[in-house]
Amino acid sequence: MKNNSMQTGSFQSGSMKKVLTIAGSDCSGGAGIQADIKTIAMHKMYAMSVITALTAQNTTGVYGIMEATPEFVGQQLDCIFTDIYPDAVKIGMVSNSKIIEVIVAKLRQYEAKNIVVDPVMVSTSGGKLLNDEAAEALLTQLLPLGTVITPNIPEAQVLCGFAIKDEAGMIKAAEKIARGYEGGILIKGGHLSGGGGNLGNGATDLLYEKGNIHWYKGEPVDNPNTHGTGCTLSSAIACGLAEGKGLQESIGQAKAYLTGALWAMLDLGQGAGPLDHTYRL
Repeated sequence: MKNNSMQTGSFQSGSMKKVLTIAGSDCSGGAGIQADIKTIAMHKMYAMSVITALTAQNTTGVYGIMEATPEFVGQQLDCIFTDIYPDAVKIGMVSNSKIIEVIVAKLRQYEAKNIVVDPVMVSTSGGKLLNDEAAEALLTQLLPLGTVITPNIPEAQVLCGFAIKDEAGMIKAAEKIARGYEGGILIKGGHLSGGGGNLGNGATDLLYEKGNIHWYKGEPVDNPNTHGTGCTLSSAIACGLAEGKGLQESIGQAKAYLTGALWAMLDLGQGAGPLDHTYRL
């Protein structure tokens, strides 16, 4: 028998915020579903997951991808939304158009809210994570559902259709992307600052929301271990939105969490290693 009055710490079991991550699994634990769950848990929220693919990867690269069937992705979503309704949704790796179509249909069916879309196209190590045929479905179906999308510079270049070389280019790209998209656009400037897409390494990032511009100046962190930074950031933003915070504040809070995870200087693996998601413990 359930007892919803039982308290754990400062939270009542019925009041804990719930965040769903829809993404691929990273068997090495640094990115994807694993990074998302760690991030959500460190924000004292309840994490749920819909796995779109299994990957064989580590800090040196992506060596194999085994996709879930679209039907099974839909079944996972049905189980979550009909039982434990999420306060926010983060979407990461979706590698084919059929899976994207199912996700879009289910999120509309259940009127999902606070959706953060990280348009994952390549991993930190450079491995390709998105099939060519899925790009059109991502652009035309999934991104328009987002409360915010979080492309890095290479991804933003795909979305806008031209090269981005400086902060002025970031603004032009956001304006172009916004023509077919109503949500917020966070362009992560790490590739311009030499941070490899990593927001913690002194990056300047742009939030473009309904014609308004807000810049985030990143704190330099001399840490080459950036595996899973994009996953971590987007999940942390979803946590802020789940709490009812505005987009600008949610992003600022997420960047602070990510910077702390980089400053912890965890050093694992032979390539770009993972972050210390539990640095606050």
